[in-house]
Amino acid sequence: MEVIAKSKYIRISPKKLNLVAAAVTHLPVSEAKMILANLDQKGARFLLLTLKQGEANAVKNFGLNSETLVIKSIEIGKGPTYKRGQPVSRGQWHPILKRTSHIKMVLTGEKAKENKKENKGSKEKKGGKKDGAKS
Repeated sequence: MEVIAKSKYIRISPKKLNLVAAAVTHLPVSEAKMILANLDQKGARFLLLTLKQGEANAVKNFGLNSETLVIKSIEIGKGPTYKRGQPVSRGQWHPILKRTSHIKMVLTGEKAKENKKENKGSKEKKGGKKDGAKS
């Protein structure tokens, strides 16, 4: 089963996020969390948050086993760009583009096995009477 986790309007450029995303794609979730927690790049923090969100959704909403979860794909999209500027001499300015990103992470895994025992009670009729008994 596939579970999708999204984070939108992340204040980091898609180019920087793609570098980190390539390192953890197609890895098990436990291994990817360990790698992202120890990376020194800013994008690792955002991907770790999205990964934890996807794992929680998979376990709570879909009943998947967290040990079998694997990152199937990570798509980094381009979000809106904030346009700012730095004023310079003679009434001019230099543009500053603050880029944003969207993250879409797809996780796959297997359902957790449920160990529910069947209720094997006696097959007597209710009311205290057994078969063939007269009242």
